Amino acid sequence: MSDPYDVNHPYEHQVLNPATEEVIATVPAATAQDVDAAVARAARAQTTWAALAPADRARLLRRFAAAVDEHVEELARLEVREAGHTVGNARWEAGNVRDLLDYAAGGVERLTGRQIPVAGGLDITLLEPLGVVGVIAPWNFPMPIAAWGTAPALAAGNAVILKPAETTPLTALRLAELALAAGLPEHLFQVLPGAGAVAGDALVEHPGVAKIVFTGSTRVGKQIMAKCAQRVKRVTLELGGKSANIVFADADVAAAAAAAPMSFLDNSGQDCCARTRILVQRPVYDRFLELLAPGVESVVVGDPADEKTQMGPLISRTQLERVRAYVPGDLPGIRGTAPEGPGFWFAPTVVTGVAPDAPVAVEEVFGPVAVVLPFDDEADAVRLANATEYGLSGSIWTRDVGRALRVSGAVAAGNLSVNSHSSVRYWTPFGGYKQSGLGRELGPDALAAFTETKNVFISTEA
Repeated sequence: MSDPYDVNHPYEHQVLNPATEEVIATVPAATAQDVDAAVARAARAQTTWAALAPADRARLLRRFAAAVDEHVEELARLEVREAGHTVGNARWEAGNVRDLLDYAAGGVERLTGRQIPVAGGLDITLLEPLGVVGVIAPWNFPMPIAAWGTAPALAAGNAVILKPAETTPLTALRLAELALAAGLPEHLFQVLPGAGAVAGDALVEHPGVAKIVFTGSTRVGKQIMAKCAQRVKRVTLELGGKSANIVFADADVAAAAAAAPMSFLDNSGQDCCARTRILVQRPVYDRFLELLAPGVESVVVGDPADEKTQMGPLISRTQLERVRAYVPGDLPGIRGTAPEGPGFWFAPTVVTGVAPDAPVAVEEVFGPVAVVLPFDDEADAVRLANATEYGLSGSIWTRDVGRALRVSGAVAAGNLSVNSHSSVRYWTPFGGYKQSGLGRELGPDALAAFTETKNVFISTEA
C-alpha cells in the first residue's frame, strides 16, 4: 500500500480502518512551524494554569474526567474504527482515560514538598511544574497511554502537547475538544497529528519543551533519548517487550492454560506486555499444550465492532507483513482462524519446536504470536526468562509462595504478576528494565515526575 501521506497534499494524512482498509478521515499533519507556534501558545496557557489554586485545577480535571465519561461510547466507537480494537476493549480504554484524570486530580492538592531538619534555620522543598511537556503516544493503545503522560503532567501544573501516532489521531483530537469543553484553559492541552520525523522531531528538539514522554519502539526511543541528551531534556521511555509466562509443574496447569491465550492475543498481540514467551516445565509441557490448543483455536477473530469478537485486525499492512515474516507456514504449533479479504488479519498462532534463541522467540513480533519453550528447573526458567534484551513484564504460575517470591526477584522485569497476567493499574508504577525503557509512569509518584524540586533555606539566626 502507498504511503498514507499524499504527495500532492503533504500536510494531510489519511486515517484507515484496519478492518476494512477504507479511508475514514483525513487530518492535518503538523509541520515544525506548527509545533513552534503550539509551544508558544502552551507556554502562555501554562502560566495561567499554574497560577490557579490547586483545588481549582483539580476541579477542572474532574470536569474533564466527567466529560470523558459522558462520551465513553463515542470514544470507543472511534477507537474501533481507527485502531481496529474490539469494542469491549475500546470502552475500557476510554474509561481508563476517565479514571486516570480522576486519579491525577486527587494528587493535585497532595503534591507536597518536605521540611528537612538543618542547623540555623528552616529548609523546605517545593515541587514546581516543568512548563510544557511533549507526549508522543503510540498506535497500539492510543487513548490510555496518551493519558498516562497527559493526566499527571496537567495535574502537576504543566501544559501538554500530544502528538498521536499517524495511524490513530482521531480519539486524541476528540479528547482535546472535550478538555476545552470541560473548561480547561485554551491551548493548555493541544493535539498535533503528524509524522514522527516531522512533528515528533520538532517537539523533541524544541527548546521550549521541558520533557518528552514517549511510548513506542526501542529503536525510536533511543533516537529520542539521544536528541533529549543534547538538550539535557528530561525523558520517560516505555519501549518494547518480550515478556515471559512461566508455568511451573506445581501450578494449576488448567488455569494457566486457560489464561494464556488472551495474555498474548489481547489487542491482536500489539501490546508491549504481551506474554509471548510461554515457558513450561517439562513434566507438564505436553499437558499444557493439550489444554492450550482449544483455547487458541476458539478465539473469535472478526469485526471489532461486534460484541462477540475477541480479537480484531492488526493496525496496518506494514505491521501485517512484519508479523508474517516471523512465522513461515511450515513452523509447528497451533493456529486459529482469521477473516479473509480486506483488512489486516492474522490468525492466532502458537509456535513450538523452535530454538530458544530463534528470532520469533527473542524478538518483539508485536502480533498474535507466542512461542512455547520447555524448561527443566527454577534456574533454567529464570535463565530463559532473562534471555532477551527486554524486561517489561511477565507472569509466574506456581502454588509455591516462596518460589513465586524467588523467581519474582530473579526475573529482570519491571512488572510481574503471580497466577495472573495483570500488568497495568493506574494506581501502581509501571515501567521496564533493560531495553524496555527508562523511568516509571502511573502510580502515586506520577505527578512528581513532572516537577522540578526547588530547595529553599530560611535562616532563623538573629
